[in-house]
Amino acid sequence: MGGLLLAGVICASQALPVAAQSEAAQQEVSFTSAEGAEIGSATLTGTPYGLLIRLDLRDLRDLPPETWHGFHIHETGECDPADGFKSAGGHFSVSATNHGLLVEEGPHSGDMPNQYVAADGTLKAEVLNTYAFLGGEADNVSGRALMLHSGPDDYQSQPSGDAGERIACAVID
Repeated sequence: MGGLLLAGVICASQALPVAAQSEAAQQEVSFTSAEGAEIGSATLTGTPYGLLIRLDLRDLRDLPPETWHGFHIHETGECDPADGFKSAGGHFSVSATNHGLLVEEGPHSGDMPNQYVAADGTLKAEVLNTYAFLGGEADNVSGRALMLHSGPDDYQSQPSGDAGERIACAVID
């Protein structure tokens, strides 16, 4: 019985650093619309398998309901609505890949699946990006930005998927 108790204590003590790391590797960011209004948030959670992003956006009235929109991580953590969010730079990529989930030489680290705006103008989703992490070296998203585009990403056009205007942006600390 003592051996089982000791094994349980050892397993529990080994699990503690992982749990503490997961709690420490979490961040909430606010999305700003092209008009400069706050329109929701995203919770970013670092996992051993990549970056989990939980989206909760509202008041997307300028978007047609029941439509798809490109969603990416951009290279610079600046979201200036005055320049149409061009301050966020291009897509985040840690290697010399092409853009797109459907191209052989892709994807960029910041390429993610399109997101759907519901009939009521909200967007709620969970996305796991296995090419990006919260913390770390070259694949670290800290100091970058999340971006929502006006149209769907075609997953292959270079350099950014022909997803249209940048309509919402969030700085990742």
